[in-house]
Amino acid sequence: MIDLPQPTGAELWPTDEPGPRARLHKPWRTLVAVVEVVLAVLAGWAAYACWHHAAATVVTRTEDGALLESHRYFGGLLAAAIGIGTVAALLLVDAVRQLLLAVRARAPRAKD
Repeated sequence: MIDLPQPTGAELWPTDEPGPRARLHKPWRTLVAVVEVVLAVLAGWAAYACWHHAAATVVTRTEDGALLESHRYFGGLLAAAIGIGTVAALLLVDAVRQLLLAVRARAPRAKD
């Protein structure tokens, strides 16, 4: 059995670095949230356009006069629509996070 040195309490966690603490409450996060919502709307529109153009209806008339209707789906456009829709959803989630950090996160108050 190998006897390795065991870490002490001071070695388990790194020490706090000197300097000012990072603030989460930054009003410019509101602007970031607005930009992300605008980008999410544009991405949603692009996803809808890709999805709408991903299917085509093909109508063929046979020699006996019967109409045959089939649908052709383009996988690349469907995949693009799903991917762009996912990006739009992630943008919206991050916009909510940015907005909450801009409004709610405050510096801890010093206790008297």
